[in-house]
Amino acid sequence: MAKKLVVGITQGDGNGIGYEVIIKALADERMLDLCTPVIYGSSKIFGFYKKQIHNIEQINTNVITSAKDVHQKRVNIVNCLPENVFVEPGQSTPESAKSAMTSLQRAVQDIKDGHIDVLVTAPINKRAMSAEGFGYTGHTEYLEKEFGVDEVAMIMVCDNLKVGVVTGHIALKDVVANITTENILRKLRLMNGSLKRDFGVDAPKIAVLGLNPHCGDGGLLGDEESRIILPAVQAAAEEGILAFGPYSPDGFFGLGNYRKYDAVLAMYHDQGLTPFKAIAFEEGVNYTAGLPVVRTSPDHGTAYEMAGRDQADPRSMMAAIYTAIDIYRRREEYDDLVENRMTIKMPDVEIKPKGGRIIE
Repeated sequence: MAKKLVVGITQGDGNGIGYEVIIKALADERMLDLCTPVIYGSSKIFGFYKKQIHNIEQINTNVITSAKDVHQKRVNIVNCLPENVFVEPGQSTPESAKSAMTSLQRAVQDIKDGHIDVLVTAPINKRAMSAEGFGYTGHTEYLEKEFGVDEVAMIMVCDNLKVGVVTGHIALKDVVANITTENILRKLRLMNGSLKRDFGVDAPKIAVLGLNPHCGDGGLLGDEESRIILPAVQAAAEEGILAFGPYSPDGFFGLGNYRKYDAVLAMYHDQGLTPFKAIAFEEGVNYTAGLPVVRTSPDHGTAYEMAGRDQADPRSMMAAIYTAIDIYRRREEYDDLVENRMTIKMPDVEIKPKGGRIIE
């Protein structure tokens, strides 16, 4: 029987909805049959938000100072914040930003040390943390640096849709300069590998979106599609990656063409995340591909306007926990196959990479 995984969960911004969705997600006792949760934050804040939530039965907690002391049948809380920590629901404060940083740093150290198996991060306020010296534009960039990897990809995940982006948390005015053939090709390689190892897709088909309206309208609205994106799709095809496009984003999602592919690569943050959240906001998950560890997160933000009001929907947090566990298991299976050099006869793939074409 597979071991029960220890899931590290950061509190995120304590003045947002992080604790509420965590508590609601872990309220079902069946969750404890699936994993051993470890929350990095404060038992005091946990207790405060638990009182604000109706219809929550008794949650058995285990307050500890180290993840080495987890209780397999309880919700564990690593007290890593000051005793005098206090909560201001709905407010962005320096204290909540510092607490979010401490929670994240402690959890990352524990996963490096092997005390937890996977990492699930609750939402943070990027601006507030930056003002307190965080130095990164988000979780993704911080984790990329902490684990010393050259390339990561933010992939939004739900049952029937996976969307990655070439450029992440950068200003829109800087997007075009970062859309290069090599950057696109690197993301395609990373997504292709992740789809195989992390999601169990034998021969992933990846749709690539254009940058300009109507894919540039034959050069009338821009030529990045023919000059940059199409060569990347063609180069990927030469490497055996089943990449197709570029496709015009509006029609692609509007007509449901994403259902024909295993994943979609968008050029920039909102181009990919806006349709994804419109389709799967309640159960979407943010996954960081390319890390040596598994990290997921709900696809929503701190939602200050809901904090402390028992209004937050926990489904995205629950999905983040389930997804992290599933990816960990798939990685184990994939790596075992590679290590044992097992040969698996794959079915013939009917769709062959043809180098792509611009589809307006």
